[in-house]
Amino acid sequence: MEEERELTIEEALTELEAIIEKMEDRDSSLEETFALYERGMRMVKDCNSRIDQVEKKIQVLAEEGQEDERE
Repeated sequence: MEEERELTIEEALTELEAIIEKMEDRDSSLEETFALYERGMRMVKDCNSRIDQVEKKIQVLAEEGQEDERE
């Protein structure tokens, strides 16, 4: 069985756009729309978590840079 690789943030955002388009399609069933919504929400939460991690790393690097300037 092939493992699903983790999408980059850019890939996830592109997929989220596709999910939104599918959800706006009036031919989709309620069940299909709900499944798309669930997938989209999981992706949004994952992206938010990853962006938060990057922001924390940037903050640490910025603080370290300020300490180096003081020395």
